[in-house]
Amino acid sequence: MRKFIVNWTNNSIKYNIKEKKIVQHAMENAEPFTQGKYLLKFEKSFLKYIGGNGAAYAVANCSNALDLCAILINTDKKDEIVVPAHTWCATAISFARYGAKIKWADIDPDTFVVSLETIKKQVSKRTKAIVVVHLYGMPTNIEEIALFAKKKKIILIEDCAQSLGSSVNKKKTGTFGDISVFSFHSNKIITTLGEGGILLVNNKKYDKKVRALAHNGVEAYKRKNLKIYWKPSMSNIIEAKKNYWPSNFCIGEIQCALGSELIKRINKLNAIRINRAKRFIKSLSEYSELKFQKKIKGYKNVYHCLVAQFTGKNSKEKKDIFMKEISQKYCIKTIVQNCPLDRFELFKKFKTKKSILKNTNTFFDNMISWPFYTYMSEKKFNYMIEKTKLVLDFIRKKYAN
Repeated sequence: MRKFIVNWTNNSIKYNIKEKKIVQHAMENAEPFTQGKYLLKFEKSFLKYIGGNGAAYAVANCSNALDLCAILINTDKKDEIVVPAHTWCATAISFARYGAKIKWADIDPDTFVVSLETIKKQVSKRTKAIVVVHLYGMPTNIEEIALFAKKKKIILIEDCAQSLGSSVNKKKTGTFGDISVFSFHSNKIITTLGEGGILLVNNKKYDKKVRALAHNGVEAYKRKNLKIYWKPSMSNIIEAKKNYWPSNFCIGEIQCALGSELIKRINKLNAIRINRAKRFIKSLSEYSELKFQKKIKGYKNVYHCLVAQFTGKNSKEKKDIFMKEISQKYCIKTIVQNCPLDRFELFKKFKTKKSILKNTNTFFDNMISWPFYTYMSEKKFNYMIEKTKLVLDFIRKKYAN
């Protein structure tokens, strides 16, 4: 196996001393190891950071949060759910699981995320919900989408798995929709020991029995005599949502303790990403072959990933040459991400015209993503910029002949 000088990693951060200490403290003092005080503290801390007026529920991962979204809005076979084709599969699976028809939305060619314009093309009378994904840390034009959804009486769900801390006009993503989801997977802005997620319910209509739905239907009995705590049972098991069985989406106390500490560091981590992304993009500004996400006034892109699109004549060939050269000659591992979901066999039944996803297909076929983690050394980061330039120069000479 090739040894890369700058490797791709799915570990987004390194924990500091305080974060390691809180993990050890929770290991020694948490009682119990789940559904305790650290869970409540994590949820409270997260809600304060986001600035939402709703309720936050920590779960085992973001996929669980999406599952809860599908349940809370009563997803069934008669529904259509609009989802970006360019996203991670979990965004669509949770709604398809309950029989909904997925309508694939295209991305904007300049921001690489969905927009109101691309969403409108897939909305019909059967549309129950729109799932907006703020991909790569870039917010969508969520203000306009939210107004449209409200006018059409369509449920709006925000997938903020990659956009923790991003904002539009100083309002954080995740606070515009009826329901929002966040991820603390290993490669996200912060990670609670590899997995973790939060469901943020901004619309009180859906804030009912969420805790029981995520915890096997467990609910405390309303006891008249608290001293006789063992009757009729230690806890009640309820049907938290009609026609939906509850699940076990619980997250551990140690992860929650760590999460509460990590929240204090989100802005610093994002500042590293933003500053480095600006440096990288500026350093490559003379290379018209590369197109980065468009900057929009009032939009805070936290650059969860550093992505670009090869443009112009022979762009696909140039992308492949670039990835081969920078990998084999300079040992830097670049990748492509988020294959359009309609291309997978799992989603083939949700057919759509190729013209509907023109931007999605063009971007994916010509995209590249560089290693981009907060603890990359300055030496390696500068090396990556230098070698990126050298490979682009090599490609220019190759096609000039």
